[in-house]
Amino acid sequence: MNDESDGISETTRVTREELRSFVERFERLEAEKKDIADQQKEVMAEAKARGYDTRVLRKVVAMRKKDPQELSEEEAILELYREALGM
Repeated sequence: MNDESDGISETTRVTREELRSFVERFERLEAEKKDIADQQKEVMAEAKARGYDTRVLRKVVAMRKKDPQELSEEEAILELYREALGM
């Protein structure tokens, strides 16, 4: 019985260490994500201070992430909708 309880104890210890490792890694990533978000805010604040429209800058960033073909199709549909609405 002693061997069995040692095995369970060892398994629990290993599982506990592994779980702690996952949690700590996740927490570090959360901290890094917050740091990056703060840096992005600083960049946008600097751009705004220099007179740039940060809403438009964010749209440009989003557009640059898209596939060129997808972006082209989206812009064509947007133009079609604008024309239909007389804009």
